[in-house]
Amino acid sequence: MLAPQQHAPFFAWVTGWFNLIGQIAVTTGIDFGLANLISTTASVINGYHATAGKTLGVLAVILISHVAVNLLSVDKLRYMIYTSILLNTVGVGCLGVAVLAKTRSHQTAAFTFGKFFDGTGADGPGWSIRASPAYVAACGVLMSQYTILGYDASAHLCEETRRAARDAPAGLISAIAASAGLGFFVILALLFSVQDFEAVRTSPLPVLKILTDACGEGGGLVLMVLIMLCVWHCGLFSMTSNSRMMFAFARDGGIPHSLHIIDTRFKCPMRTIIFGASCSFLLALPALGSHVAFAGTTSIATIGLYISYGIPIALTLAFPSNFKRGPFTLGGASKIIALIACLWIAFVTVVFCLPTFNPVTSQTFNYTSVALGIVGVFAFGSWFLWARRWFTGRCRNHCRICIRQLDFLGHEMVGRTDTNDSDSRHDRHQGLKSSESIGHRGSDKK
Repeated sequence: MLAPQQHAPFFAWVTGWFNLIGQIAVTTGIDFGLANLISTTASVINGYHATAGKTLGVLAVILISHVAVNLLSVDKLRYMIYTSILLNTVGVGCLGVAVLAKTRSHQTAAFTFGKFFDGTGADGPGWSIRASPAYVAACGVLMSQYTILGYDASAHLCEETRRAARDAPAGLISAIAASAGLGFFVILALLFSVQDFEAVRTSPLPVLKILTDACGEGGGLVLMVLIMLCVWHCGLFSMTSNSRMMFAFARDGGIPHSLHIIDTRFKCPMRTIIFGASCSFLLALPALGSHVAFAGTTSIATIGLYISYGIPIALTLAFPSNFKRGPFTLGGASKIIALIACLWIAFVTVVFCLPTFNPVTSQTFNYTSVALGIVGVFAFGSWFLWARRWFTGRCRNHCRICIRQLDFLGHEMVGRTDTNDSDSRHDRHQGLKSSESIGHRGSDKK
């Protein structure tokens, strides 16, 4: 417990709801982005006419495919994880090498690292003139910030991971390091391979333009399909993380407890998977009327998740005596890293609410602050109006349903750790189950 005992339920409630909304929104953003990618690629390649309704139809198919795969048990789902790792490391690396090798000529280092283009002016000068180039650079950080999410996925899946206390944080750090290295390499490969900057800038799909200029239409399409597969796997495991978060939040009482059920046939939290996919589709419906409204809605994904990351980090700084170190630790650097993380989260939260297009109109206004305000009012308002009367935070005494889930999963969850602590928890669950059964039989006799 990071917060003082009397305040822990409040921080757990706010963190849980910001994370929940962010999880749903980020799944929407990834899968809707993939739907747009498929539609735009089809329109560029063969003249397909994409509409908002057709794109929503593609989104529905993508979400259904993710639901179908997530219904697999953990033992089967891990093979999809291996495929995703292979695609996002070897596949993306090969893409960068192929583009560099096939392109006719390469841009200079001065172009790649020194050229500045202000694309924030809708019908005139951009923010680099109205404000400063630093403002434009700050806005440019937002896209990379949006893609570096999902730090909590390791935590949501730790109950299904062997030696989670050490392997989950190690996996998190290694994933960030690999993403940063490979991502930087691919960006450099694409920028060095730009043939006609104006043609790329005005293309409906700039990356596809770079790929086709380098590898031809057929080769560019193959590489684009590789990117789509990587994005599809990203959305798949975003839904996986989302469903596990909902499963745990339902156990603690943050959302209806009926969602805290392991399906006996599929051996997974089927209800939270379907519920999360349905919420993600509903969140995309504003795209039928306004792309700006949809952008404002999904932008809460980044802010919501980062606020949910920042609250526990800030609590470790505010109440250091409550923080219990595990087998994996950052040692003496943990406090300074935590401070930098909190400052960075505060910075990106402000930047995400700033307008990115000039002039600011109803169609260019950044609705992120509105979406953030709605989520904040709900999270804080619901706590003070009713949740504070009954929400106690993390579930400590397992009810009969919780015990049944642990017993049913068996080797899937409890048996996946070799630590004595896990064994003792399992023994306590068995003892609780026995006492529940005795009490139940006693009531039946009466």
